Amino acid sequence: MAFTKEMVEELDLLALYDLENSQAGLKVHHDASAEAVAAAGRLHAKGLIDKEDGGYLTGLGLDAAEHAQVLLGILRG
Repeated sequence: MAFTKEMVEELDLLALYDLENSQAGLKVHHDASAEAVAAAGRLHAKGLIDKEDGGYLTGLGLDAAEHAQVLLGILRG
């Protein structure tokens, strides 16, 4: 199974979270790209973030963001 375009968009958002500061959330503004807005909605529907427009990571979201950021680091070399 390959990553879909939608999965990559979700991974991109998860990579933006500051894992060193649990009080730092994200806000996907209404003027953000349609892809980013949709990705935030999907992450919320999956229970990874607490608001449709970003917000804070849930417990599951924290796990996913940690894995996404580790994977990104490995792929960057």
